[in-house]
Amino acid sequence: MRSIWKGAISFGLVRIPVRLYPATEDRDVSFHQVRRWDGSRIRYKRVAAADGVEVPYSEVAKGYELPSGETVVLTDDDFANLPLPTSHTIDVLEFVPLAQVDPIYYARSYYIEPDRGGVRSYVLLRDALGRSGRVALVKIALRQREQLATLRIRGDVLVLSTMVWPDEVRRPDFPFLDEEVNVGPQELVMAQTLIESLSDDFDPTPYTDGYRQALQAVIDAKVSGSDVVTPPVEGETATSADDLVAVLAASVAQAHRDRQPTGAGRGTGPAAPAARPAVSGTDGGATDGVGTDGAGVDGAAGNGNGNGRQGARNGKRAGGPRAGAAGRR
Repeated sequence: MRSIWKGAISFGLVRIPVRLYPATEDRDVSFHQVRRWDGSRIRYKRVAAADGVEVPYSEVAKGYELPSGETVVLTDDDFANLPLPTSHTIDVLEFVPLAQVDPIYYARSYYIEPDRGGVRSYVLLRDALGRSGRVALVKIALRQREQLATLRIRGDVLVLSTMVWPDEVRRPDFPFLDEEVNVGPQELVMAQTLIESLSDDFDPTPYTDGYRQALQAVIDAKVSGSDVVTPPVEGETATSADDLVAVLAASVAQAHRDRQPTGAGRGTGPAAPAARPAVSGTDGGATDGVGTDGAGVDGAAGNGNGNGRQGARNGKRAGGPRAGAAGRR
């Protein structure tokens, strides 16, 4: 396990150096959002609603919206100046009976491990807390937020359970609570009998997540049947239908150049680098003399084969002025 917090338990004048570790983990089957037909990952960008411009993370702040629709912008500096007296301390407030703590207040639980030099004090607090039959009510700051929590014992380890604040618990405002409902004595006895027949000591180990198991079985069946896809490598852009003709024409031109024997033209020097692939244009022409209609493929020049001028003339006729200029280059 990896600790997520390091600090100390403040217990009177005693300080116990400790570390926190998540006591639970999410075992749900995780998914990515992908494009259905090839499994390519879906990516999201942070864009401003006003103009659609992408916003780098360094320029992201937090905004509090007022009832008027205006926004108060808070930066990292504003949050850094807020007082957090318990930022590195588990501050023990008082000790209360466990039975008085309504479980609705509990949020998440963390194991507490003593750090170097704190084992003896840790064991002392653990054993004393166990004999008292109470839990410690504490304050702690986690993820830049001060939280109420309890310290209790689980086995031989102290456990910190974070809690919601009292004003965060909703009031159950249901209409039936104002209605007068009569329950007969015999019905009550039968209900109590049913409860007793199903009563047992708490042991959650026989129970499993049936939905998760069924979902994993579906995934395993697809894997065993080779019903999987290999997503394309990120960063490679698929050829769009609009550019397909231009790309094919450039491919034909490249194939013609590759098949010509070396030294066939007037040039006697080493071959120059091949022309770049064509990019389709809106005026019917493209760079390197390749038009969107597939013409002008001879317009590429500068390859030492002596075809530059002829390619320029052919490219100009088929692909327009831009193509001819590319042929002369």
